[in-house]
Amino acid sequence: MKQFITALIVFFISLNSYSQVDTDRVMIIGKNALYFEDYVLAIQYFNQVISAKPYLAEPYYYRAVSKFMLDDFKGAEEDGTECLIRNPYYTAAYQLRGAARQNQEKYELSATDYQRSLEFYPEDRLTLVNMGIVNVEMEQYDVAEKFFDVLLRRFPDYTPGYLSRANMYLVMEDTTNAMIDLNKAIEIDPYTSHSFSARGLLYFQQKKYNTALADLDEAIRLDPYIEGNYINRGLIKYYLNDLRGAMADYDRVIEMDDNNVIARFNRGLLRAQVADNNRAIRDFDKVIELQPDNNLAYLNRAILNNEIGNNEGALADLDIVLESHPDFFSGYYMRSQFKRQLNDLQGAERDYNIARNMESRAHSVATTQQQGIDTINASENKKTRDQTDQDIDKFSLLVTAGETKSEDSKYQRQSRGRVQNINAPVELEPKFVLTYYENEFDVRRPVYYSEIMDRANNVLALNWILKVTNNESSLNEMQIQSHFRSIRDYSGMIEDEPNNVSLYFGRAMDFIHIQDYESALRDMDKVIELSPNLLLGRFARAIIRTNQLEYDYQVSDELTFSDNRKTGISFNQNIAGVTKLPEISVKSVHYEEILKEYEQIIKIDSDFIYAYYNRAEIFAIEKDYRAAISDYNKAIEIEPQFAEAYFNRGIAKLSIGETPSGLDDLRKAGELGIVQSYSIIKRMQ
Repeated sequence: MKQFITALIVFFISLNSYSQVDTDRVMIIGKNALYFEDYVLAIQYFNQVISAKPYLAEPYYYRAVSKFMLDDFKGAEEDGTECLIRNPYYTAAYQLRGAARQNQEKYELSATDYQRSLEFYPEDRLTLVNMGIVNVEMEQYDVAEKFFDVLLRRFPDYTPGYLSRANMYLVMEDTTNAMIDLNKAIEIDPYTSHSFSARGLLYFQQKKYNTALADLDEAIRLDPYIEGNYINRGLIKYYLNDLRGAMADYDRVIEMDDNNVIARFNRGLLRAQVADNNRAIRDFDKVIELQPDNNLAYLNRAILNNEIGNNEGALADLDIVLESHPDFFSGYYMRSQFKRQLNDLQGAERDYNIARNMESRAHSVATTQQQGIDTINASENKKTRDQTDQDIDKFSLLVTAGETKSEDSKYQRQSRGRVQNINAPVELEPKFVLTYYENEFDVRRPVYYSEIMDRANNVLALNWILKVTNNESSLNEMQIQSHFRSIRDYSGMIEDEPNNVSLYFGRAMDFIHIQDYESALRDMDKVIELSPNLLLGRFARAIIRTNQLEYDYQVSDELTFSDNRKTGISFNQNIAGVTKLPEISVKSVHYEEILKEYEQIIKIDSDFIYAYYNRAEIFAIEKDYRAAISDYNKAIEIEPQFAEAYFNRGIAKLSIGETPSGLDDLRKAGELGIVQSYSIIKRMQ
């Protein structure tokens, strides 16, 4: 009995020891997935740690981060609270929970968290900005102003501080101080699009249209992907009687986003003004398709349908409007006329009497029957309305874009999860990787045929089709679970066939997809041990080592946050797989190992373009741009339509001052589908 108890104690001690090692490793893999923006996968890893060791604060914090990045603000708040219950000195959790609460409009609780964060770090710029914003939301302007004053005394060159305070002054209708802060922000940083767009809107409100136009022009020059700037510039041009220019701006927005409701609505109004009725109707058709409850669009379409003789369609649209707005007496006048045109004299008379009685009760000054079609205009002779203003009497007013925040453009590469870097920065196209999942590009790019990939898929006979891409798709929960099951299946088969290369390769690919690079590398080492000349085995191993190295460099310190959304929080780090040339200069023995791997791959097959491309990226990271250009040259020689190689070669040439040749490469990349090339070309010229 004593021996049994002793054995049992040893067993539980060993279990605890294994649990300790395992949870530490799972935590690392979870952070790795979080860094690569696989938020769903990261949550699953942190769930495992929390299940094994629910007393730890850290996994709750990182799970809160993952949920926050997925806009699950309530879940992020709850996990932040759990983290702080376990460790009330985990200061980053106060900032994160404050941001989650701010997004839920729990402003008082948010302010409490930010105040607690300031007790630990009284000069944290982000927290001071957020405290100001929260107090503005609570209409405590004196308190907000004090926080902004403290911030700008300590950091007099902090542009976001001036922009946030300017926004507060605009809310307070203090346009003088708002203009002072916007001018200061532009003086400090004349390269921020938002500063010019905000000042342009202020000039617009002050009816200084030419000055406003100049600011919106500059905002668009600095960042051509913010749709709201085109919309507001179109409004300014409209006020300057430049209808053609206004129409061109709305056309541009719709080219970028076919479903932009504001641009569609405004273009429909402008087309109606120039009697382009059929095309105006098509714009309002699209608005109604996107917003089936947009009564202003129905009303405009009713008028246009009547203009082109579609009386039944006009009447059907107007019926919808009056069902939602039964007190809209002008609509009854309008419907009376529509019914009269359809020879429904009894119905026309009934609607006319309803309209007249309602008008009389409202003591309206409008008395004519024709006002429904001819004279419904906004009060105070305004030509615009805010997007949130749904007053039915303002159906004929152009809509302003209330916020000119940067939005995801269909021309920009989407990485895993949510990418916050949307201003077409000067960055390399990512490396090519082996994967089962690939995103489609919004703009078609060339497809590169590889005999090696075809042969590998036939010979290895994996569970999924193997692909090589630099636009990898993130996994959903079902896919993640399928790879866990696949790992178990492969493990069982490896016990029976310990020398089967395909089984190790397949399991390694599963480990790659769940971000367990340590296990993936171990399996791929076995693949190469069994088959030294298997090119894809070496290529996969080079990719695994590169991913590990990227992760080690980027998250060796604690993950931090910086402002980019309403609350002011997002990752302040590079996008996965993207190299920012001006910022990174790394010399590492690990890169030497990866470079040797690519050399071996090229010896096996000198036409494998992805080896040259990925090796060039490493040379660029190490600022050896001429070596990078040489490899891009070779890749393009083998594949003349290699869009990504043209783009990256252009960036490398710009880095060493070969501007004309670099711009030529970017133009070629643009022709082949890499649209952000044109943004860089425009700025360089």
